[in-house]
Amino acid sequence: MTRALNGYVKVGNGPRKVLAMSGWFGSAEDWQPLVPSLDTDEFTYVFFDYRGYGRSRERDGAFTFEEAAQDVLALADHLDWDRFSLIGHSMGGVAIQRVLLAAPARIERMAGVCAVPACGSRMDETRLAAFRAAVDDVERRAAIIAFSTGNRLSPRWSAHLARESQRVSRADAFAAYLPHWAASDFSTELRDHAVPVKLFIGEHDPTLTAELMARTWLAWYPRATFETLRNAGHYPMYEVPVALATALEDWLKQS
Repeated sequence: MTRALNGYVKVGNGPRKVLAMSGWFGSAEDWQPLVPSLDTDEFTYVFFDYRGYGRSRERDGAFTFEEAAQDVLALADHLDWDRFSLIGHSMGGVAIQRVLLAAPARIERMAGVCAVPACGSRMDETRLAAFRAAVDDVERRAAIIAFSTGNRLSPRWSAHLARESQRVSRADAFAAYLPHWAASDFSTELRDHAVPVKLFIGEHDPTLTAELMARTWLAWYPRATFETLRNAGHYPMYEVPVALATALEDWLKQS
């Protein structure tokens, strides 16, 4: 019996394989602004949709990152990818680390883009309740997006991204993933892992800062480094797509 697969977007046909996992508000479509700048002769990219999101919107499940890791590995098997690199945006930072835990020998490199660490966002109950309220309130989603980009971008853009997030994801999936990236902690399982890690942070991101990266990712991964993306907040794939694509590939080509 053939196992069902998650939906995805494939770009390029190069020998270097890369799978990207999006954030809470996103989907595989988040990565499309990067596509004109990607080296599709050198790389093959797969932009993955979690269960309940995008091309996997109708796929039921537990909506956990352990489940998502198994879905990634099933897709990699389907694509005949023995080894590959991972990119994770925001909650995708948690997701890619779950893939690493599930199959460490298969992961070449990991890149985190404004990536939540393995200890989660460590939200207290008050903040977690505010995020839960965004499940059914598109205006709250827009407010979170505006805050995460430094309250410096067009409100119409924040509202647009909020509406798109509501369109591409199921409310039950959106709600279910929240505690797994906001309040869980599996960092003790990952300390001193040898995989090369590069973290890209936005200079206007108010929460996923250089100081946080130093206390978390850089403390747990001995081969981790970070780079600040100028003129970006929490969504550099939209804010500075050419700069992000260039920085990612400059680093991925070192492998």
